[in-house]
Amino acid sequence: WSTLLALELFPKDTPRPGMFSWVPACVSARWEEEKKADGVKWTHLEHRGPYFAPPYEPLPHEVQFYYEGKPLKLSLATEEIATFYAKMLDHEYTTKETFQNNFFHDWRKEMTSEEQEIIQDLDKCDFSEIHKYFVDKTEARKALPKEEKQKLKEEADKIQEEYGYCILDGHREKIGNFKTEPPGLFRGRGNHPKMGMLKKRVMPEDIIINCSRRIPEPPEGHKWKEVRFDNTVTWLASWTENIQNTLKYIMLNPSSKLKGEKDWQKYEVARRLKGVVHQIRAQYRADWKSREMKKRQRAVALYFIDKLALRAGNEKEEGETADTVGCCSLRVEHIRLHPQLDGQEHVVELDFLGKDSIRYYNKVSVEKPVFRNLQKFVKNKDPTDDLFDRLTTTFLNKHLQHLMDGLTAKVFRTYNASITLQEQLKALTNPEDNIAGKLLSYNRANRAVAILCNHQRSVPKTFAKSMEILQTKIDAKKKQVEEAQQELKKAEDEFEDTKDAKAEVNVEKKKKLLKRLEEQLARLNVQATDKEENKQIALGTSKLNYLDPRISIAWCKKFGVPIERIYNKTQREKFAWAIAMTDEDFEF
Repeated sequence: WSTLLALELFPKDTPRPGMFSWVPACVSARWEEEKKADGVKWTHLEHRGPYFAPPYEPLPHEVQFYYEGKPLKLSLATEEIATFYAKMLDHEYTTKETFQNNFFHDWRKEMTSEEQEIIQDLDKCDFSEIHKYFVDKTEARKALPKEEKQKLKEEADKIQEEYGYCILDGHREKIGNFKTEPPGLFRGRGNHPKMGMLKKRVMPEDIIINCSRRIPEPPEGHKWKEVRFDNTVTWLASWTENIQNTLKYIMLNPSSKLKGEKDWQKYEVARRLKGVVHQIRAQYRADWKSREMKKRQRAVALYFIDKLALRAGNEKEEGETADTVGCCSLRVEHIRLHPQLDGQEHVVELDFLGKDSIRYYNKVSVEKPVFRNLQKFVKNKDPTDDLFDRLTTTFLNKHLQHLMDGLTAKVFRTYNASITLQEQLKALTNPEDNIAGKLLSYNRANRAVAILCNHQRSVPKTFAKSMEILQTKIDAKKKQVEEAQQELKKAEDEFEDTKDAKAEVNVEKKKKLLKRLEEQLARLNVQATDKEENKQIALGTSKLNYLDPRISIAWCKKFGVPIERIYNKTQREKFAWAIAMTDEDFEF
């Protein structure tokens, strides 16, 4: 937006994106301006490089680590890693055997030979004093006076100002994650086999810088691993993390023009699928009867990807990551076939670990040819054999590209998620509802998408407590409503007796109070219902990554729901392009 003002495309008092009355056509032009040659993302890129995690501060002398009940002074490197474990003592992770074993293995590698000689059993280690030190430190930080907190905020703002922005083709753009990850212990999701392993400190010598002419200065005494000029990518810096050996990137903020364009294009590809999806479905149905087994497997896999929004899945090195699979890498052990189950025919029971070790479990009635094919695919196979043994994600995606330019399994996921939201919103929204009721309908529509995409989460630790607090508020509000009803009855009786104008005014006043309290009670009840229904569903993932934001924005405008009730400030910046170009009649 600052770019548009700088270019004087709009006067400074022009309303900002997000206001309902404001949909200028020229804003959408921002996302189409300055088109470059295919593959070229930028011509000039300047930035300060990443902001590194501060160096380790040793523990005070009075804070001790104990082994076999006796204090033991640790070397700095060993002590730092001990603090990582100590900070997590009240977390469920430190109770898991895999976490404990991985931590202890990596910790011993960093110890001096003398320390290795002494420290040989994690159960004999006592981190409690270190843990208490960090708990007290956190509480002290929370209790800081307002002035001190303001001072810390100003320091953080100064770092943000220096490292959090870049110059991209003459425009000042915000950077997303400008800080490198601090060292610590890897957590992973689910029962990840590498949980507890040591995430090492990222150094300038690990960093590849991507920029144009002016190269940022590395910290004093250090140098960059490499400096590149690659304007076909949008990352500013990268490094390889030591746990999974995967690349990590410093990227532009989601609100940047390049990110916005990428988002817009992603949803436009998914919208194009709407025009050809019927032909694609007809094609894979025909392929269920193909004489070529490879085609049959591809057709059944595509049916799963389309109907169940499964991820395609990729090959992994054995033992390198958790045993997670997608559609193409399903094994025989992941499915059970039931000719009849719970009153339905041709039921497939799927049970496997998906992305981030989240369990996918579903019982679904499929079409008869799909069921018959699956029976053939599992015949004479061991449980650990591939279900689709003739199929790879590469082969599947090549076929999808042939069907539609830009089509991948992920596009199906985006398409089905967006279509589901749009259909659910049409079915669930009651125009007569108040804002709270409409938001409940929105979250229910979003939940249908999250369930389709298997976006689960653990029940938050604070859930029971927050529900208890909410119930207390509901009970108190009910009492207020009852009291207001009694007050109204009393006022009405008084008016009946006196027919006094003052008494009549009092009746109206009591009616308004009762109505306001009843609305507040209704909102609290809706909030409780919403909270309970969504306690194990992660609504944010689909809302930010798979749902065309224009569907939500059009719904807001059509039903008079403020956009900020759906998207927070950061999300509104990310979807500025959608807010600017969408009216209430938008159809995905």
